[in-house]
Amino acid sequence: MPRTLVIDTATAACSVALLDDGRVHAAIHNVVGRGHAERLVPMIADLPGGGRADEIMVDVGPGSFTGIRVGIAAARGLGLGWNVPVRGYSSLSLIAAAAFADGGNAPLAVVLEGGHGEVFMQGFTASPLVPTEALASLRPDAALAALGGRVAVGNGVRWLTQLDPTLAAREALPDASKAHLLPADLANLPPRPLYGRAPDAKLPS
Repeated sequence: MPRTLVIDTATAACSVALLDDGRVHAAIHNVVGRGHAERLVPMIADLPGGGRADEIMVDVGPGSFTGIRVGIAAARGLGLGWNVPVRGYSSLSLIAAAAFADGGNAPLAVVLEGGHGEVFMQGFTASPLVPTEALASLRPDAALAALGGRVAVGNGVRWLTQLDPTLAAREALPDASKAHLLPADLANLPPRPLYGRAPDAKLPS
């Protein structure tokens, strides 16, 4: 299998990893909140061989509009410079894959911060890892109602636990070093943004 550079800047985490034959060769993961553009390239340069790889995987969202664009721009630029293919994956799929790897096969729902008081939400099953519903951007009360008893995982769960403190939930962010857990069909998305909702800014009519 080829050496893969993984770039993840779609959320508050700025995360990079080198995978060799599906195993983690090196990884750097920092929760930065903002400033991904300034941090990403030095993090890649700090990887063995300056992060040089045979292919690139990048988180295409949903998440932060700015963070998604930073990661995809870097991936495309490096892919062009190195003449290697670039493919994408969803932040929600990666969090689900990591959560199942930590133990438990019961269906879960990934809940990420969505902005404007909403959350991104999508359900998954473990065997095989597949989404059970379409990605949605929901108000927290609607997301809570849609859980249906499933465990909630992600950085948007705080909005739900404010409504129901007894909710089974755990915080999580995407981690590039977990990308080897993704099945092929969830790790071969086009390298273009998956925003999850319409942009805030609108062109004048």
